[in-house]
Amino acid sequence: MTQERTGAATFAGSPITLIGPELKAGDKAPDFRINKDLVTEGGLSDYAGKIKLISVVPSLDTGVCDAQTRRFNEEASKLGDDVVVLTISVDLPFAQSRFCSAAGIDRVETLTDYKHRSFGTAYGVLIKELQLDMRSIFIIDADDTIRYVEYLGEMTDHPDYDAAMAALRELV
Repeated sequence: MTQERTGAATFAGSPITLIGPELKAGDKAPDFRINKDLVTEGGLSDYAGKIKLISVVPSLDTGVCDAQTRRFNEEASKLGDDVVVLTISVDLPFAQSRFCSAAGIDRVETLTDYKHRSFGTAYGVLIKELQLDMRSIFIIDADDTIRYVEYLGEMTDHPDYDAAMAALRELV
C-alpha cells in the first residue's frame, strides 16, 4: 500500500496530497525509474559515485520552475565533475528539450517522471490530485545517502537555494 500524506502541502493555498514517504537526511536514497528521453530509461545507479543535487519541479513551463532550473544551472557551472545536477518534472521530454534550448540550460540534466511516476512515489513528491511532482530538493552523496531534503510547503514558493547550495558544498 502506497503511503498518502494528506494536506502535506498546498497549491495556491489549497491542500494537496503527496504520495510516498517523507524522506529525511540520513535515509538511503531510493532507486527509481525515470526517462531521459521518450524511450531511454534510467535510474539512480546511472549516477553512481557522483554527488547528486536533484531539483524537482512541477512543470518547466511555469515561472518558479523556470527560475529554479536557471538558478541551479548557474550554480552547476561552479561545481566540479563529481557533482551532477538533475531537474526532474513530469513534462514530456520534447517540452524539456525545448525549454533547455530556449533558456540556455546546458549544465543541468533534465529527466522526466511522465511515464512511471516512479521518482515521485519513491521520494514522496507525487501530487495525487494533479499527477505532478511537488517542488522539492534532494542532495544525495556519492554513496547514495540523502544529506539534504527540502519539501516545499506551498507549491508556488521558491526553495531555499542558499541552504541547498551550502549543504552541497559540504560534500564537495
